[in-house]
Amino acid sequence: MARKSLLSGKKINPDPIHPGISVTDLIDKSFLAYNAARLREGAQLLVAEMLQADVTVGVTLTGALTPAGLGISALIPLMEAGFIDWIVSTGANLYHDTHFGIGLDLHRGSHQVSDVVLREEGVVRIYDIFFDYDVLLSTDAFFRKIFEAPEFQKKMGSAEFHNLCGKYILEREKLIGDTKPRSLLSTAYRLGVPVYTSSPGDSSIGMNVAEQALQGKGPQFDVLLDVNETAAIVLGAKRSGGKSGVWILGGGSPKNFILQTEPQIQEVLGIEEKGHDFFLQITDARPDTGGLSGATPAEAVSWGKVDPDKLPGTVVCYCDSTIALPLLTAYALEKVQPRPLKRLYEQREALMDKLKAAYDEVQAEKAKSAKKDKKSKPKAKSKK
Repeated sequence: MARKSLLSGKKINPDPIHPGISVTDLIDKSFLAYNAARLREGAQLLVAEMLQADVTVGVTLTGALTPAGLGISALIPLMEAGFIDWIVSTGANLYHDTHFGIGLDLHRGSHQVSDVVLREEGVVRIYDIFFDYDVLLSTDAFFRKIFEAPEFQKKMGSAEFHNLCGKYILEREKLIGDTKPRSLLSTAYRLGVPVYTSSPGDSSIGMNVAEQALQGKGPQFDVLLDVNETAAIVLGAKRSGGKSGVWILGGGSPKNFILQTEPQIQEVLGIEEKGHDFFLQITDARPDTGGLSGATPAEAVSWGKVDPDKLPGTVVCYCDSTIALPLLTAYALEKVQPRPLKRLYEQREALMDKLKAAYDEVQAEKAKSAKKDKKSKPKAKSKK
């Protein structure tokens, strides 16, 4: 590469930061190097490419984001603006989200307080977030009560399960008289945003479902339906002439679940596809340890998860999501007009029909090829 080309980037010569500077100007003009630059690149990717009308955006939630209030401050505004079309979350985020929706309180605390003292006083700690132990008991009681409803007495995918939970949380919000939406799940119900969890048994919500199962009642999770539904969302986005973007907050199981949609389509179902078009990840995990949380989009190309032609449309910022998410939210809401809601929850059956039709077409072509190969093989001569 020529010296002139190597030195063709913009000069680092920012204006001094001044009182009243906007978040967008701060990011665009002062985030010039290191992970600040990656955050700027991610913000610009988000507004210039991912939030275009033809892109279906899936977001993953890992780490204790909702207890920190980020459901209320960031995720709900993004959903209401039409910037989040579907979600894959840990069950824990959805459980703690419910505290807010049913009128329970969490408080700012200190990570330096003795946990022995906290236990004696009946206070639960998530690093520097404190709440009364009764918050857990009350939330458990809420879930067990709604699980008695007739619509829960069947096998279902996690999108339908969370949609039903959101309906009941919304009713509780109305009873409480909240003037602003405080629950991600109730908001997803209102806006038709499907919410999946990749490991439904791995949270207090799943634990309460398990308690109901001991009594022979309550919902049963259809995890295989989730695998196909999420693949159907991605295939539907691509086959309709649009694109698919993934916005990954953290890593873990939700990251793999949203990315495995493409290998499911290509490798397992045999449907021709090329991978997600856009990839934005906020993570604090290193790539060199081999874990999925730190795996780069370039590595994801080798699995068919990301379209190799779209690597320029990928950004990884090594940063705490609780720092990056509010900044990216403010940036996006300032730069992009709200998009029409896709309401993918209501489209799940139609999308599954299209996935099944594409799969059946592949199977029919395989059967046709096998039949043709069989006919072309010369018959063995019989010995006399």
